[in-house]
Amino acid sequence: MAQQIEVDLAVIGAGPAGLYATYYAGFRGMSVAVVDSLPEPGGQIAALYPEKDIFDIAGLPAVKGQQLVDALLTQAATAKPTFLLGESAVDLTTGEDHVLVGTDVGSQVRAKAVLLTAGIGTFTPRELPVGTEYLGRGLRYFVPRLEELAGQDVVVVGGGDSAVDWALALEPYAASITLVHRRPQFRAHEHSVAQLERSSVRIRTPYEVSAVTGDPTLASVTISEVRGEGREELPAQAVVAALGFIADLSAMERWGLQMRRRYIEVDRSMQTNLPRVFAAGDITDYEGKVRLISVGFGEAASAVNNLAPLVNPALGTVPGHSSDSV
Repeated sequence: MAQQIEVDLAVIGAGPAGLYATYYAGFRGMSVAVVDSLPEPGGQIAALYPEKDIFDIAGLPAVKGQQLVDALLTQAATAKPTFLLGESAVDLTTGEDHVLVGTDVGSQVRAKAVLLTAGIGTFTPRELPVGTEYLGRGLRYFVPRLEELAGQDVVVVGGGDSAVDWALALEPYAASITLVHRRPQFRAHEHSVAQLERSSVRIRTPYEVSAVTGDPTLASVTISEVRGEGREELPAQAVVAALGFIADLSAMERWGLQMRRRYIEVDRSMQTNLPRVFAAGDITDYEGKVRLISVGFGEAASAVNNLAPLVNPALGTVPGHSSDSV
């Protein structure tokens, strides 16, 4: 449903940098709206490797991707942000004292500044060839909580790292797991494939999903051999479609942002060439840029502090220490 929102800061992108920026902006007294094309927050981490260990977060020798996202969401919640998930930012217009962001469902966010933390751009899942009729009724692209599928018959579709990771991560929870891939070989890491072959996961290759049935929710999946006559009907209350994602930067290119090799150029204050528009995280580019989550956190804080005077001249660019009250 389209919304009309007015805030101090609009954050476009709900990955780690965007979530940390949301918290930090709230810490500095700003109201925040967060726009993301994916239906779940967390960006690439939540979408591609929620069960993988991440090793470059300060103070955490190792942390699972989804655990990091959950912690960032808890932190961001202190800012009481408005989330517009499943909405792509398609229009951006700068004014003398504001920026207007429009989404593909008709929502409009009027903000005093915008922070782009869009990772690799608008990030949308590839759909199953049989369509999305059962989306929300058994078909899903994410499993933020593995226990949600406890006791269910689950079909995971795909052959990359995310598909194999989902199948292995769900094995202890689901009643059964079947991994369906249309090619004989997997594109996942060799170690993960070796784990898969030793697991109880049923592997069906080269097969593809040819039909899904159930009323009102998913009950079964039919898979068909890609080059043959084989067909099999599987009981399934859940299908996890892990067919990859499509990254799209066309909207940002239309906005007139100065870009280099699919990245947005920023200055030392993390400002783009557009007034009141800043950027942080993997989407940015400058001399010496290092694309790490930990670097994105620092860039988010720098951007928020440098845009603060645009939101409220009394804020200034130099904050107190985080242990001080604001």
